[in-house]
Order: sequence, then structure tokens, then C-alpha cells
Amino acid sequence: MPFIFAKTAKMNKRHLLLLLCVFLSIQLFSQAYEDKLTYDKKKQMAIAINYSYSPEAVQNAVIEKFRVMGYKPKEEKGIFNADKGTLIFKNAYVMDISAERMDYIVKVERKSRKESDEAVLYMVIQKNDVNALEKMDVSGIGKSKLFLNNLIPDIEAADLELKIKAQEDLALKTEKKIKSLEEEQVNLENKLKANAQDQVDSKKNLEDQRKELELLKGKRVVGSK
Repeated sequence: MPFIFAKTAKMNKRHLLLLLCVFLSIQLFSQAYEDKLTYDKKKQMAIAINYSYSPEAVQNAVIEKFRVMGYKPKEEKGIFNADKGTLIFKNAYVMDISAERMDYIVKVERKSRKESDEAVLYMVIQKNDVNALEKMDVSGIGKSKLFLNNLIPDIEAADLELKIKAQEDLALKTEKKIKSLEEEQVNLENKLKANAQDQVDSKKNLEDQRKELELLKGKRVVGSK
């Protein structure tokens, strides 16, 4: 009995360690960190974080997060613009980070070419066109990181909406295909009916033509071919 108890305890310990490793790996992957982002032609101090979601889901979540707070982004555009795709939330009041109004510059990128469902988010914070992160204390940096850490539920919601939209589009596409196939079936059935009637008419015409041919042959002069 003690042997069985010890074995069970050992297995439970292994399970706990395994769960702990999984939990830590998830936590580490979703923890924000300090990094650099090239913006406005210079290296900027930024807070970055990796998410196990598509860049589209992450970006949608950020836009929705700021929209709820009352801010719309300006997106950098232009073929030759190195900052293309960057979102700028001007003069935004984000209490979770600072009591002051700041410019929040967000860039979401695909983690790599092979990983379409992995994204990296960079966030630069500016005040009067000066990088505010470089002047923030440990508490301010921590709040900035926590803000990105806490985005996961928003990203999950955005990802779900994308999946719903994709499924709706797929269902609509299938529905259109079925409708097209049904219309094609009706057309084919109508063609088959027309074909059957055409066969009946053609057979009747052929019979009449043969009778006419026999009548014409009967009018031949004896001895002629």
C-alpha cells in the first residue's frame, strides 16, 4: 500500500511539473519585454510582445481597445513609407499606463514567414514627439508591459470574430455554389426535356420524309433509274 501511495504521489508530482512547465511557457511567450523599433527613421525604445495569434487579430484587438477609449488610429501609408502599416493614436488618454495624454505608436508584424498565426506587437509611446518610454521609471515601464500582457482576452475576442467571419464567408460561398448547381440542374432538366421533344419531332419528320420519298420513287417512269 505505501508503495502504491508513493507511486501515485510521484505521478501526481510529474503531472504538476508538466502543467507548470506548460503554464510557464505560455506565460513567457505572452510577457511583454523592452525592445527597439525603427520609426520615423530612427531607433526607438519600444515595448514588444509575442502573441500566438494572427497579426490581423492582434491589430483588430488594438484598434478596438482604443476605439472603446474613444480614439481612432491614423495609419501610416505609402509605397515608399518605411513606417507603412504603423498605427498612431494621437493624444490618447490611457489611464492603465499614464495619467498624461500620450501618442501611442503601434506596429504589428508577422513573427516570421513560416508562422502566419504568430505576431509581434511593438508599442512606442511619445510625448511632444519625444520617446516617453526612455524617461519613464520602472513603474511606468511595468504598466506599459502590463497593458500589452492584458490584451490577450481582447485578441482572443478579435480572433473569434475573424473565425466567425471566415466561417460565414465559407457558408455563404457554399450556399452560392448550391444555388448555382440547382440552377444548372434546372437548366439541364429543361435541356433534357427539350431534347426529348426534339427527338419525338425529328422522328415524326423522318417518318413523313420517308413516306414522301416513297411517293416520289413511285412516280419514276418504268425503266428509268
